[in-house]
Amino acid sequence: MEARILHSSSPSSCWFSSGSINRHRFSSTSPSPNPLSVSFPQKTRTTRVLSMSKKDDDTESLSYKGSGVDIDAGTELVRRIAKMAPGIGGFGGLFPLGDSYLVAGTDGVGTKLKLAFETGIHHTIGIDLVAMSVNDIVTSGAKPLFFLDYFATSRLDVDLAEKVIKGIVDGCGQSDCALLGGETAEMPDFYAEGEYDLSGFAVGIVKKDSVINGKNIVAGDVLIGLPSSGVHSNGFSLVRKVVARSGLSLKDELPGGSTTLGEALMAPTTIYVKQVLDIISRGGVKGIAHITGGGFTDNIPRVFPDGLGAVIHTDAWELPPLFKWIQQSGRIEDSEMRRTFNLGIGMVLVVSPEAASRILGEAKNGDYVAYRIGEVVDGEGVTYH
Repeated sequence: MEARILHSSSPSSCWFSSGSINRHRFSSTSPSPNPLSVSFPQKTRTTRVLSMSKKDDDTESLSYKGSGVDIDAGTELVRRIAKMAPGIGGFGGLFPLGDSYLVAGTDGVGTKLKLAFETGIHHTIGIDLVAMSVNDIVTSGAKPLFFLDYFATSRLDVDLAEKVIKGIVDGCGQSDCALLGGETAEMPDFYAEGEYDLSGFAVGIVKKDSVINGKNIVAGDVLIGLPSSGVHSNGFSLVRKVVARSGLSLKDELPGGSTTLGEALMAPTTIYVKQVLDIISRGGVKGIAHITGGGFTDNIPRVFPDGLGAVIHTDAWELPPLFKWIQQSGRIEDSEMRRTFNLGIGMVLVVSPEAASRILGEAKNGDYVAYRIGEVVDGEGVTYH
């Protein structure tokens, strides 16, 4: 294995961060005999979903679990790990450093890689890799500092690897963080010829008195949605089942869209870091949810105090053509769509009514796109109207 170290630093004490299953995040811990770990635990919540879809034929309805990904199994693993490492559950792990916290996150891009192999689109997959980690740590209000990557393959294709790493560099540029180093692993017979795997790790920093943790959220606060670029980097095990059922080629035009199906599915994950930090800097942001695996249904409640839930207005934004096609082709129930995909909203900010007016005013002026998608209510879970 070959390490790619771009910047050196003086020796310091080390710590580690656990990985995740289906986007459940673990906090970091110190290797010292008396570890100190700081995070914001999230409890398992019961969700209420009002399904609006109805099958009008006998075609099987596809699901994420039926495609091989069991969100509930991931939740159970998190519960068990919590017994061994208390304090897990946020989008990023927090480690105290003076008057600040280091905030860490780690992730991959899942089976979106399969579509990269099929389409030959490799130059943006590195953006996805960076996005999945930096979008997680910015939910705490942290500014990303640096990123590390891991690239593993059966036989090293230097030209292909360069394309992938160029995407990582682009993603770091979009999030204003340094690519500090990485690992290139050549593992004969482990991966299929021409295929590779990716994982990444980001660290950011936030002042202790500026952490976004959701503890001040109250009923009446507003949910602001920021648009996604597409499926981002979750749910592709189900997406690939839908593609196989549809009979369409990845080179075919997306029904209702303006690109090929492959291009639409491979659109790189939006990196929200600069926009979100700018919005945070002007006050009123109480909680932030990165909409990844678990969709709206599981991710939004993660930032709420006990006793609070959300009402989502499904007519607040236009469902993008890609998601319409996925649902129709897969005969997927509304409740399954809402727990698997971002549905066109990749980040949700929980803000005060005053901040909501300012954010929506700026969006109306064309500064960016944002939607008022719902509000916080008494009672737990997510309800869709």
